[in-house]
Amino acid sequence: MNAIAKAIDALNEGFGRLIAPLIAVITLIVIYDIAMRFFIGRPSDWAFDTTKMLFGVHFMLMAAYGLRHHAHVEVDVLKRLLSRRKQAILEILGYLVFFVPFIWMLLTLGWDFFMRSFSRGETTYGMVAIPVYPVKAVIVIAAFLILLQAVAIVIRAIQQLREEEAA
Repeated sequence: MNAIAKAIDALNEGFGRLIAPLIAVITLIVIYDIAMRFFIGRPSDWAFDTTKMLFGVHFMLMAAYGLRHHAHVEVDVLKRLLSRRKQAILEILGYLVFFVPFIWMLLTLGWDFFMRSFSRGETTYGMVAIPVYPVKAVIVIAAFLILLQAVAIVIRAIQQLREEEAA
């Protein structure tokens, strides 16, 4: 089971490192758009929609990486007071009762959201019609990666319980 958790960690670590530089691309597009406003007096037709969509992609795809590195907000004030065994039980219950159902909902509803957009060939409403469905597909991909990372966390919590029982 430890190998599964390590493989999931490696996947989300690699994916996070691959996606992280996207913020530099977004920044360059924003700088380009500002330069166009300053020198030509008008923004580009595509930059605002593109940066908005790329930022959404960046945010969603970095979520599993953030979860892997415990970068998300946790309420651990009470958790710190518990024994390691109780912390592991709390983590397992928290993920199974609250987290996994939410992510499952995000997966299923996100898939419907993507398919509706894809079937209609949805695009932005600006001067340049940029396809929207690839960005909506990212919701499903991100939810899947987050779900995998939750599995890795639960595996580690189960291992912690086993170690506590063995001791």
